[in-house]
Amino acid sequence: MQVEVEKSGKVYTVIINRPEVKNAIDYETSRQLAEAFRAFESDGSACAAVLWGAHGTFCAGADLKALAADPLQEAGRLNEDMAAEGPLGPTRMLLSKPVIAAISGYCVAGGVELAIWCDLRVAEEDAVLGIFERRFGVPLIDGGTQRLPRLIGMSRALDMILTGRPVGAREALEMGLVNRVVEKGLAREAAEELAAQLGEFPQTCMRNDREALYRGIGRNFEEGLELEYKLGIKTLESGESVSGAGRFTSGEGKHGTF
Repeated sequence: MQVEVEKSGKVYTVIINRPEVKNAIDYETSRQLAEAFRAFESDGSACAAVLWGAHGTFCAGADLKALAADPLQEAGRLNEDMAAEGPLGPTRMLLSKPVIAAISGYCVAGGVELAIWCDLRVAEEDAVLGIFERRFGVPLIDGGTQRLPRLIGMSRALDMILTGRPVGAREALEMGLVNRVVEKGLAREAAEELAAQLGEFPQTCMRNDREALYRGIGRNFEEGLELEYKLGIKTLESGESVSGAGRFTSGEGKHGTF
């Protein structure tokens, strides 16, 4: 299996395991990634997922050797139907639960597109991110041109997309491309700890707030407020907020403790 899954409590870890090609994604790997995240979405016991590349590399992007060797097979992942799987697998999915990228080593080309598909990114201090496919004429086709400027702004996105230059973890943190930087070898552990923390929050409220953010992007402000309100009402109707208020008044969470 090119993609493995490990579960611990409420955390669902998806592992890319193709060390011989630096975890590059061929057709079969993309299919397995999509299958893994569909399984996560349907697993009622799983509250947050982590995407991690084994053996010290997050993902080197699309497997260009596989593309050169069997272009017909690799072309099978290209589908103009936006409801179908993306070329790298899950990149057209909008899940109802958060996913955290645990980035070690190189996160380049399509690897960046996979990482920015995730909600949050934890990177090791020596990680390198970049649109390295710029050198070979391979397009961003898994959401890179749309997600990257939404995360870091148009100017910085254009810098990365046009030049293809490497971006270290510290610069990535400064520009908002990653959310946490940790010591080498600790990305998976830190991402899983963060996922476990998310899993302990009231889930209806967190998921509705997350949905309001994603679905509100691109709408005008008034439409966004209306969407937020409707989803907020659903949360209130679920009883979670009343339950939380009761826990607060009983003394839980004083002084901002989690």
